[in-house]
Amino acid sequence: MVLRPLGLGDLLTGVPAIRAIRAAVPDHRLVLATTSALAPLAGLIDAVDEVLPARELEPLDWVGPPPELAVDLHGKGPASHVVVAELEPARLLTFDSPGYPGPTWHPDEHEVQRWCRLVSEGLGVEADPDALDLAVPAVAPPVTGASVVHPGAAYPGRRWPPDRFAAVARFLADAGHDVRITGGPAEVELARAVASAAGLDDDAVLAGRTTSMELAAVVAAARVVVCGDTGVAHLATAYRRPSVVLFGPVSPALWGPPPREQHVVLWHGDGAGDPWGTELDPALAAITVDEVLHALATLRAAPRPGAVPPRR
Repeated sequence: MVLRPLGLGDLLTGVPAIRAIRAAVPDHRLVLATTSALAPLAGLIDAVDEVLPARELEPLDWVGPPPELAVDLHGKGPASHVVVAELEPARLLTFDSPGYPGPTWHPDEHEVQRWCRLVSEGLGVEADPDALDLAVPAVAPPVTGASVVHPGAAYPGRRWPPDRFAAVARFLADAGHDVRITGGPAEVELARAVASAAGLDDDAVLAGRTTSMELAAVVAAARVVVCGDTGVAHLATAYRRPSVVLFGPVSPALWGPPPREQHVVLWHGDGAGDPWGTELDPALAAITVDEVLHALATLRAAPRPGAVPPRR
């Protein structure tokens, strides 16, 4: 049993570690405890056999005998460790904290590397940090070959100004791209504002009109993705789609995409910002539209839209 009931980006950064756990216990059934909202996407991870709906730091509704192995991929301390320990597994793997021996937590470690190291040191197996790919959803995307502009983020501190996203969207549309503005149900008005300012009609707005699987399918078949430090950035990584990702309060050294030619990261910070901030982070505000347009021009030419690597 593997615990990871967090956000989309958290789930996707944990994929290499989940694959390594599968390699360590190849004959076991691997159950991933994650949020109900992420359950469909969790099913795209080829190492996962079953998804157990879970809520952050709440007891698990586990049925059956105790698992032979339980791994905490949630956090560094007892609050999450106890969630897996209460299942009374034959073996428990967590980061070191009072009452829970294990590998040492390093606060300056990249999120992908962190969980890979936990599994490598704890289970004695190789963990490839680049094993981030997802299977392509079986659902048909609403559009293929789109240039995806995703202006939303969980907190205002990580949201680049809408007028700048609109300027990028307008540039792409003027260059002949099929531009689509994505977002969740709470981001519909933001997406509409960006589309309107870019001179796009309502059909360009996908925010609030796609399921999580349809959004993944759109990204998997995208021509390019422009977004902030959000789950959509990690989807672009998972499907190896060309992307420009804008970082502000959090350093890309902690959450950024792997060093691949498909991804360009823009950042002017020092890592001292507040990722939960209620005001635009100064480092993110320092990124200009011209920088984003230049980054788009430097991206490696994309393969045919929709052509993604096979699932691992």
